[in-house]
Amino acid sequence: MDASLVGQLAALVVSLLWTLCPLFFAAASMRIGALSVNAIRMVFAGLLLSIAHFFVLGRIIPAASTGQWFFMGLSGIVGLVIGDLCYFGALMSLGPRLSLLIMATNPIFSLIAGWLALGEVLDGWSFIGICVTLFGVLWVVAQRNGGKAKAEKRDSAKTSRGVLLGFAAAICQGTGLVISKYGMQFAASEGVPNLNPLSATLMRMLVAVAVMWAGTAVFGKLPELFESFRDRKAVLQTFIGAVLGPFLGIWLSMVAISSTATGIAATLMSLMPVLVIPILWIFYRQKTGWKGILGAIIAVSGVAIIFLA
Repeated sequence: MDASLVGQLAALVVSLLWTLCPLFFAAASMRIGALSVNAIRMVFAGLLLSIAHFFVLGRIIPAASTGQWFFMGLSGIVGLVIGDLCYFGALMSLGPRLSLLIMATNPIFSLIAGWLALGEVLDGWSFIGICVTLFGVLWVVAQRNGGKAKAEKRDSAKTSRGVLLGFAAAICQGTGLVISKYGMQFAASEGVPNLNPLSATLMRMLVAVAVMWAGTAVFGKLPELFESFRDRKAVLQTFIGAVLGPFLGIWLSMVAISSTATGIAATLMSLMPVLVIPILWIFYRQKTGWKGILGAIIAVSGVAIIFLA
């Protein structure tokens, strides 16, 4: 199978996994809080990735150059630590509808960063497919909970803060993907082997775990974290979410960006607002109106254009 097609399929699976894992993280957050869930999920993901790395590649810690560790670590800090913290801040200020709407711009920043840093060039059909997919994603998100959003009145300063945090999260996650790809390809300048996607994922996660827990300690939140482990149900929910998202999801995202153009991978990995329609119906019996269905069809059409390109 063509490597680019493998990358695109991996990106689609990532979207599905990243659509499912928030269901478990949301349930756990209601019990022990978002900060605890975010820190604990990273620990679980780091352990799972280390075990997988040992069985697949024979080492618990990846063998990599200083330059590779620097770029993958930087990617982890930018995308997994700063990006996620900004995203949670946007959720608290804006709620899920507007936050997801802003986060759907993630591929745009990946495109810009990929063009500036990696010299990636997209053909016309790929660009059209990305635009169509983004339009579909934005359409779906805009239709969700529209009535409730209109009824809510938010303070202007709080809204502005949420918008800034949302765009900061989108920029961080989009830029983090490009830094990851650069780090995986950095070996050519050092004469060392290219990074395996699993090694790259583990390196990102290890640095993110270290930075997240160090920051938690600095702000005096460690007792709260340790207390969270007493809630076994929340810990189990966090573990399942970690398997789906930070473990399998981020691993496959590295496969995606290492095999296809960053902008295409980022676009296919941004379909969560579309995929959540059937998932909400299955789990919560929440039906979607014709506008939401139309947006999903538009987004899928964009994906088809990307595949044909």
